Amino acid sequence: MHNQQFSVTERVMDVVTHNPGCLLEEVVLACPDLTWNQVFSVVDRLSRNGQVRLMRQGMSHYTLSVPGYERTNA
Repeated sequence: MHNQQFSVTERVMDVVTHNPGCLLEEVVLACPDLTWNQVFSVVDRLSRNGQVRLMRQGMSHYTLSVPGYERTNA
């Protein structure tokens, strides 16, 4: 179970690192073999640990980024 969780964490981090500012739903779509709950559980833990930044955009949309990997406003 621990190895599976590590694999899910790595996959989520990979998606967010390569797609800064992506929507939570985009992370779920990028990992089709995972459930929404699996992705959200990892995102929640990573957010609480400061490894990802979860920002609310509107009523029901959340964007994700990794601190230091955010898109610049150039």
